[in-house]
Amino acid sequence: MSVIDGNTLEGVSETSLWILSNRGREAKRSDGVIRDPWAVALLDSIDFDYHKFGRPIQAHALRARAFDLETRDYLSTHPKASVVALAEGLQTSFWRLDQAGVADELSWYSVDLPPVMAIRERLLPSDDRIVALAQSALDRSWMDRVDASNGVFITAEGLLMYLEPDDVRSLIADCAARFPGGRMMFDSIPHWASRRTIKGWHLSNRYIAPPMPFALTADEGLAMAGSGPGAIPGVRSARDVTMPPGRGLFKLAAEPWLDRIGPIHRMRPSMTVLDF
Repeated sequence: MSVIDGNTLEGVSETSLWILSNRGREAKRSDGVIRDPWAVALLDSIDFDYHKFGRPIQAHALRARAFDLETRDYLSTHPKASVVALAEGLQTSFWRLDQAGVADELSWYSVDLPPVMAIRERLLPSDDRIVALAQSALDRSWMDRVDASNGVFITAEGLLMYLEPDDVRSLIADCAARFPGGRMMFDSIPHWASRRTIKGWHLSNRYIAPPMPFALTADEGLAMAGSGPGAIPGVRSARDVTMPPGRGLFKLAAEPWLDRIGPIHRMRPSMTVLDF
């Protein structure tokens, strides 16, 4: 695999390198919480100063595992489904699912901006099951490419927090209207974290995370279904997904009793699954 310059990615696109760094370095550990050979290969093939992101954390690898588990669950009943990875970045979910034996019949739609897709094209293997779409997730034309005849599972891993709240709700509503019977999974940051990024969140003394204006508590995610003030048309049900256990504090954080403590429940990041 050739080595390429990662400094071509800027702004929100650069965060794909932050996520890759955390996932790849976790996968390199003998006690890592994820096995991800392609993340390791990408990490070693992109010339970039990853240390500017600060110390690595388990969170992104654990989040990837949670998305894998939910995608596998959907594919268990919809093996020929279309999986749409919005703002896929440098995720390598397709190959982890393929290794798990659940990707034989699916169609995979990889959606991201042209600079990110150019890196994916150069460093990741081509596959007839993958449809690469170099565009913004907010450009709804990707919907025209998706074959919905065997089910649709949409992932927005590490995306929605960078969007304006009105854009998030509009995107979810459009997905619900276009893919009834489909499913969507996304992750969210809590409101205190959003406020911190808007003020300037220093991951290190050399890197400030981009602003993340969209925030959501777990309960606000659940309120997207139903008829209340937070409901989105077309969302039939909503479910909160807990983070898999990791090491140390990340093992403690996965304990169900801890989430029953009100302030912790409201202040933690969340992952939400919506059925349309």
